[in-house]
Amino acid sequence: MEKEICTIRIASNNCRRDSYTFYENGRIKRFCVQENLSPNITEWLDRSELSEQSKDRLIKHCPEELKEKIMLILDYP
Repeated sequence: MEKEICTIRIASNNCRRDSYTFYENGRIKRFCVQENLSPNITEWLDRSELSEQSKDRLIKHCPEELKEKIMLILDYP
């Protein structure tokens, strides 16, 4: 079973709430709570699929003690 590092929740334009869960093996799971009656979205992402703006926001909302780990997963400068 994959070991979870943390879940970071951020607001986005497309979703009422975006949650990104990071795993020790480098995987990233996104859960998007949609507006109105649209179905929610769950997807697995590669770090290359995240924009620099999304990475910035994720790091900004990341718990301080986990920032280094998350930055490595995101290949963040």
